[in-house]
Amino acid sequence: MRARGDLKVFVGMAAGVGKTYDMLGEGRERARAGEDVVIGWLDTHGRAETAAQADGLEVVPSLELDYRGITLRDMSLDGVLARAPDVALVDELAHTNVEGMRNQKRYQDVEELLDAGIDVLSTLNVQHLESLNDQVFELTGVRVRETIPDQVLLDADEVVLVDLTPEALQARLRAGKIYPLERVDTALLNFFTSGNLGALREVALREVAGAVDEGLQRAAPPVIERGAEAPPRSLAERVMVITRPEVGSQRLVRRGWRTARRLGADLDVVCLEASRLAPEAEVQAEQLRALAVTLGAHFAVVGRGEGAAEIARMAEERGVTRLVMRAPRPAGLLGRLRKDFASEVLERLEGVDLILLADRPDEPKGSGE
Repeated sequence: MRARGDLKVFVGMAAGVGKTYDMLGEGRERARAGEDVVIGWLDTHGRAETAAQADGLEVVPSLELDYRGITLRDMSLDGVLARAPDVALVDELAHTNVEGMRNQKRYQDVEELLDAGIDVLSTLNVQHLESLNDQVFELTGVRVRETIPDQVLLDADEVVLVDLTPEALQARLRAGKIYPLERVDTALLNFFTSGNLGALREVALREVAGAVDEGLQRAAPPVIERGAEAPPRSLAERVMVITRPEVGSQRLVRRGWRTARRLGADLDVVCLEASRLAPEAEVQAEQLRALAVTLGAHFAVVGRGEGAAEIARMAEERGVTRLVMRAPRPAGLLGRLRKDFASEVLERLEGVDLILLADRPDEPKGSGE
């Protein structure tokens, strides 16, 4: 049986920086070196330079699927598996597959290829990382709908940053090398502003550096001085997000995940629910559960009647060192006469830090606890 394949991801700040072009270039080099290379999926977006870079590489025929009377094309996962190359080039890692395919997302197709011992080269724009969804929205005003778990990038064997200055990318845009000329002015006034691109470039640099650093830490053997004992488990960090099923709760979970990642910690997500939820709250609760699963967090539900005592018990049992909660709203007279929920929880715990996150102006205000 073939060993698991390696995943190499070409990451950029936005469309047009050259991720697909560089992926194809590496594919050509590996083919010249004698490896069996195929294109599993390629989307040139009509860019002539990209299409020319694919010349000479074998393309596995794509699937054609009927979706609501429209014929759509997508990667043939079974076709690539049956072809069994050494290396498969699979563009757009965050793509959502056509409804009815075996996997919902392309990164799940890539997992199957890797499990089959096939090396994969793929591409990703940094704004498609799940934990950055709120940050990208705050920076650009654009809510990205197609996301992948950050762990996909963190688990990659190699991550390459494909970088351009904002000015160089805007020049490519004006030259019609990214979008048709009729779309250029709109793009320059919206997503492709200098401010947006500069902010996204900084995010991309930071994320790739973090992914590379984590990969190096995984690869390096632990250094233990002679005669030293392993650190006690009690020193390990663990983060718990406490939230309610309401608008803005997913932002808390993403921030909690990023806090946990910086600490090298595991994450718990606890959802406070009333005995009966309104329909919109049920939707929020299910979205919270799905997000926790996507980010690899442990998810639990606590009834509002169980309150602070149950939260404190869970936190103590799971070794939580930091709590993340929504900041309480300014209270009226009656509210000031009772303790806020965060204080009730902390009174029952020792040595636990509390992180309070404020609402964003673009979000409906949460009630706080």
